[in-house]
Amino acid sequence: MAQYSIPGEKYRLPMGTKKIRQTVHEDTIAARQTKEDERQDSRRLFRPEEREESVRNKTAGSLERWQRAQRHLAGGVSSGLRRSARPYPLYFSWGTGAGIQDVDGNTYCDYTLGWGPNILGHAAPEIVRALQEQAPLGLTYGAQHDLEFEVAEQLTSFIPCADSVCFANSGTEIVQLALRLARAATGRQKHLKFEGHYHGWDDSVLTSYHPSAFQIESSGGAPIPVGEGQLPQEIAVVAQWNDREGVEAAFAANKGKISSVICEPILCNSGCIFPEPGFLEFLRDITRKEGAVLIFDEVITGFRVGLHGAQGLFEITPDLATYAKALGGGMPLSVLAGKAEYMDLISTGKVVHAGTLNGNPLTLAVAKAVLTYLSKDNGAVYEKLHTHGARLTQTLRDVFAAAALPIVISSAGSVFHVSFVKKKPRNYRELLAADEQRYSDFALALLDEGVLVLPDGRWYLSTAHSEGDIFETVAAIQRAAE
Repeated sequence: MAQYSIPGEKYRLPMGTKKIRQTVHEDTIAARQTKEDERQDSRRLFRPEEREESVRNKTAGSLERWQRAQRHLAGGVSSGLRRSARPYPLYFSWGTGAGIQDVDGNTYCDYTLGWGPNILGHAAPEIVRALQEQAPLGLTYGAQHDLEFEVAEQLTSFIPCADSVCFANSGTEIVQLALRLARAATGRQKHLKFEGHYHGWDDSVLTSYHPSAFQIESSGGAPIPVGEGQLPQEIAVVAQWNDREGVEAAFAANKGKISSVICEPILCNSGCIFPEPGFLEFLRDITRKEGAVLIFDEVITGFRVGLHGAQGLFEITPDLATYAKALGGGMPLSVLAGKAEYMDLISTGKVVHAGTLNGNPLTLAVAKAVLTYLSKDNGAVYEKLHTHGARLTQTLRDVFAAAALPIVISSAGSVFHVSFVKKKPRNYRELLAADEQRYSDFALALLDEGVLVLPDGRWYLSTAHSEGDIFETVAAIQRAAE
């Protein structure tokens, strides 16, 4: 397996961790190329079952822990999506920068980044420093402190729709606050969401997320719950992404009943599918016309596609927007940002917003550090993120074009999605045509080559990914694709 190293900087290794040889990209580019030439000369083709056997042989410690965890931890994982890892969920001992090491000592260049939050990489110095400075002063007060208004001031300066903000701890709960606020403002109970869009695991929105073709066909257009035990989906109205007629029909069929339209402005949870030209403008217009609230779920796009999020990218301002993941830099933080006419309902106490750990100083200290870093020089760091993303996605396109395999890559700055499908999907249903098994085999081959990616096709980049990281990843892609 190709061992991973971070060029140009030293790993901050915990005690007892085997030291990894350090390299500097500028001085070793020739050596890297020689190493790659040697690999090319000695390469052989691997079948997926051989790749899986290779990974299993290197990760016995993870398998042992996985088996132990299932005895006392429900499902063996702390979030259900992690069960889909192949060949089984790996266990990690440390991460730093763009690298992460499992309990068996295998190191990987990480493009999962904690499913998105680690936009500055693992154990970023700015984040570690913020934690070290705040922790001795207290983890939570259940009362007010300066970081609350300092971070709020930062956020309102970056987010177009933000007259004010409020804090919570997860994307799921902040979405629920946004929907509650919309119901209070309109006096209506229903909300419209889009098939394939994810807004957390509450019953009200965990509907028609990733249904199968059979479920869609047999549902008769009704919302489709994701699991057993969910409440009836009476308040959700489901439409297709990029389908204006469908949205208009939904409003017509529920005249005066829809309080809000909620969407991922870029469908990052299902293929990174962009809105077609004019679609977000259409949503903005129809919600105003129908007296409904427009909510952007920017849990992924917020501070990933740019300093001003999808709102800045598309120049469309919603009434409310939700944030999490990258904003917290690895800490549990979510934010609701919105126009004063809606946020005032929280300010006056007409809409209840509560939570013991909301706005705790440890989390906000990290958020302040993340926002300060990303906003330096008016967000200049995003140019690096986009450049690295462009190189990776172009390599993927070139490699699979040479192999005459259809592939579609949709990129939203520092997050992109890879799918083996012939035609670029315009909604979730068209994404169902993708060859999931082929991507799974590819992801497994990358794992064997020392590159960690998510099982659903999403890739995340961090500011810690260097030129050398991209160089090695490109080489790993070429080997894995064979």
